[in-house]
Formats: sequence, C-alpha cells, structure tokens
Amino acid sequence: MTVRIFVQDKAHEIVQARRSDPVSRVIALLAERRIGCVPIVEDGQVLGLFSERDVVYGLAREGAGLLERPVGEVMTAPAVTIESHTPVLSALSLMTKRRIRHLPIVEGGRMIGFVSIGDLVKSRIDRIEAEAEAMRSYIQSA
Repeated sequence: MTVRIFVQDKAHEIVQARRSDPVSRVIALLAERRIGCVPIVEDGQVLGLFSERDVVYGLAREGAGLLERPVGEVMTAPAVTIESHTPVLSALSLMTKRRIRHLPIVEGGRMIGFVSIGDLVKSRIDRIEAEAEAMRSYIQSA
C-alpha cells in the first residue's frame, strides 16, 4: 500500500500558507484548524513547513518579535517530501529516522497531498485489524 491512498481519500483542500504570511497569521491558522503543521507553498511547490515546534523554538529564540516576521524566514526548510508511490511503511520509517511528524506528498515537484504520522499509524492499524479479522474468519470457517 502506498501513500497515494491519502491523496485519494482527502476530498478537502490542503491547508497551506505563503512565505510572506506573518507568523501570527499562520499560528492563528494552526489554532483555528486544530492542526500541528502547515506547508508553506508557492506555485504548487513546497518551500518548507511551519509547525508548533517552529513556534516554540522561535519564541524561545526571539520572543514576541517572531510574531510579525514573515513565516518564510522562520519555517523549517527545505521540507522533507515523499512521492505518491512511496509505500506507507517507507514513509513511517522516514518519519521515524528524521524525527518528523508531517510529510508533503509531491508529484512532479508539486504538492498533491499532505500526511501526518497519525494518518499513517491509523492506516497501518486498520490494515492489521482487517488482516486479523480475515484470519479469524478463515479459522472459524475451516
């Protein structure tokens, strides 16, 4: 199974910001949407990511002055990305090794989806539970 399922399953628009947006506006977007990370995108290309961690580190480093800076100056860049043909287990492995929680899905250099580690873990658990149920059914019918 590949991460393409997360592109097909999501009918809604991906929340994103532009590098010129003030940090305060992007923080408000995180809070309003109850999400932990926003891709910073221009012309379909992912320039970086801005997450709750960037907020915490930035405030510790700069104080309240951070809030008025353009998010492009404080985002994590370049963003680690994956392609839609990436297997779910490979994406999970990459996230674990790189200690990241969000991955933009790209094709031809353009973002087509966005996945969190929670999405991937839930997908794996659902698949394992389905396989276990199929095994139980098989054993009971034998």
